[in-house]
Amino acid sequence: MLDAIRWDTDLIRRYDLAGPRYTSYPTAVQFNSQVGTFDLFHALRDSRKAQRPLSLYVHVPFCANICYYCACNKVITKDRGRAQPYLQRLEQEIQLIACHLDPTQKVEQLHFGGGTPTFLSHDELRQLMAQLRKHFNLLDDDSGDYSIEIDPREADWSTMGLLRELGFNRVSIGLQDLDPAVQRAVNRLQSLEETRAVIDAARTLQFRSINIDLIYGLPRQTQENFARTVEEVINLQPDRLSVFNYAHLPERFMPQRRINSNELPTPAQKLEMLQSTIEQLISAGYRYIGMDHFALPDDELAIAQEESTLQRNFQGYTTHGHCDLIGLGVSAISQIGDLYCQNSSDLTEYQNVLATSQLATSRGLQCNADDRLRRAVIQQLICNFSLEYADIEQAFNIDFQGYFGDLWPQLQDMAKDGLIELDRDRITILPAGRLLVRSVCMVFDAYLEQHSRQRFSRVI
Repeated sequence: MLDAIRWDTDLIRRYDLAGPRYTSYPTAVQFNSQVGTFDLFHALRDSRKAQRPLSLYVHVPFCANICYYCACNKVITKDRGRAQPYLQRLEQEIQLIACHLDPTQKVEQLHFGGGTPTFLSHDELRQLMAQLRKHFNLLDDDSGDYSIEIDPREADWSTMGLLRELGFNRVSIGLQDLDPAVQRAVNRLQSLEETRAVIDAARTLQFRSINIDLIYGLPRQTQENFARTVEEVINLQPDRLSVFNYAHLPERFMPQRRINSNELPTPAQKLEMLQSTIEQLISAGYRYIGMDHFALPDDELAIAQEESTLQRNFQGYTTHGHCDLIGLGVSAISQIGDLYCQNSSDLTEYQNVLATSQLATSRGLQCNADDRLRRAVIQQLICNFSLEYADIEQAFNIDFQGYFGDLWPQLQDMAKDGLIELDRDRITILPAGRLLVRSVCMVFDAYLEQHSRQRFSRVI
């Protein structure tokens, strides 16, 4: 069993830097317009030849109401009719992608994100799933990880029943905070009863896993009122929890301009919230997986971490990192072999391009040998909190300490500070360094100094 994390305020203050979340390496900041549809077709052909299993991500951008904190790619509208033309283009994309893959490639993982996927009507959800099943090899024995993001204000028992009928067996529920004053400050009024009703439905309908999202650092939050939210969430007993740090970047995300910055907690208050939350969750039996994620010990993520098979991709921590990830919809990102590519983030452009029977690929990146090597290093550190030099040396035919010799002084400083243990044959992230694992990964990021840190959230 992994050691518990150790809270060290001085260490956190020193290493709480702005940096990537490493859902990929290189990160999406490196994507460029040199990658296009031809590269995507080439990667799909390689996937077909290798018969690699698939993970599908489907982006549904619509929300009926705006949440001021949100940094997702979304379209706020009360007009439910806007979904139909989008679905028509999405179905075209499904067909264009699927014809370059083998029908026998199994879809081990499926995720609907947004936006609010349940913005779609029941008929539209049926229509979309029918298209996915027609063109991809979706599993029908409930053995896949098929998940969907749920806004409890946009779902009821009949919706949950439909989702289960369509093959979904995991749900991720946005909650953020239960305090009414905080909810008003971010324009997301959502009662505990609404959330509990969706969870009760999911359990009754035998969904395999329930995740709840929380955010700390929102306006009007205090350590005391957020602790009450965490306590209520613990009582709901989700299998997994994501506790995100709110990054206030109003210059990048227009809805955040509606937040009164004077009502935001100070950095010191945010640290108090996080420390209290970690203590509450650990006391309740949750395991710290890494970054913002917690899971019960019998959850697949916790088991994979114990067995050193946990991975990370654009969907976060996963047990399906061996799959080729196909992103469908506006702004969706694919990772196929060594190719990353992203659809246009503009809804009108996405729909117009697909209207010409062309894919809406707008940018991406082809990994080189150094990218692949550093990706493997970062993956090991961020998922398993340790790295054996020999594993990397054998996989990439290098001498680890020789290849990264210029980084050794930084790593030695981190070892002196107690973040890591630097042995002759391995790097180990110590309990005091686990909250700061992103800072350790940043040492191995060859691109980081090329970009302003203002593009990234802080580690804590």
